[in-house]
Amino acid sequence: MSFVRFSRVAALAAVGLVLTVGGCKRKEDKAETPTPAQPGVASAVVTPAEAAAPFSYKTTSPDAQVELTLPASLKAQPDLHAQLYAAGVKDLKAFAEGAAAERSEMAEEGVSGPPYARGLAWSTSAETSKLLSLEKKEYEYAGGAHSNSAYGALIWDKAMKRGVAPAALLRKDADFARLDAALCAAVTRAKTERPGAMPLGGEMWTCPKWRESTFVLAPSNQAGKAGGLIFLFPPYAIGPYAEGAYEVTVPYEVFAPYLAPAYADEFAGAPVLRTAETG
Repeated sequence: MSFVRFSRVAALAAVGLVLTVGGCKRKEDKAETPTPAQPGVASAVVTPAEAAAPFSYKTTSPDAQVELTLPASLKAQPDLHAQLYAAGVKDLKAFAEGAAAERSEMAEEGVSGPPYARGLAWSTSAETSKLLSLEKKEYEYAGGAHSNSAYGALIWDKAMKRGVAPAALLRKDADFARLDAALCAAVTRAKTERPGAMPLGGEMWTCPKWRESTFVLAPSNQAGKAGGLIFLFPPYAIGPYAEGAYEVTVPYEVFAPYLAPAYADEFAGAPVLRTAETG
């Protein structure tokens, strides 16, 4: 069994995170707010987050190159910062160790190739008064014709200091047939705007389902609110590898009637679209 068949979900579950992951890999998948520094003395202040963990990790060997990056927004969330750093480093160390073992076996058989590589890049998608939404982009090369990529997402309740399951944003009686149709329409529009993209349909590329898709909060044109959701589709998810990734925004107004009372106030306004909306 190849070294990349380890459970990243288990690693994250061990630290109490709620994570959604999307992607197609060459092999099966393994994934108190500090007191603000006072003006003029920032250099003398070390926040709990900074003391607990760095914001990056990188190692290079003849067999593997691995790297983790974390966003500055985690400075205000030391618990989450420490968890993501520990989980990321554990993931990358396991990958590097597996790469060394696999490439050693290959060398014995007279097979050579470029070093393996894996990267985990977390970024802030949006932040409201209650929620912090983070996006993870994964990159991996473990031999083969090309590298593979995947998305991950985490929505963090800043007051409760815990992850929020994507389903918890909506009421249990939400009309998912209507939401699935809205998502399908948004994806269809994104494909029509990409030259040469294959339309949805048939057995290969079907409309994605709302509850089975990875998403993050979209920033809003109204400060302190989320203006919608950004659905993240890596290569192969809704089209052939050559089409690349898609990032498809669904405005808040589409799902507003179905928001759970606990999070309804976190949404308002219109989504601020990314420069490259479809990746």
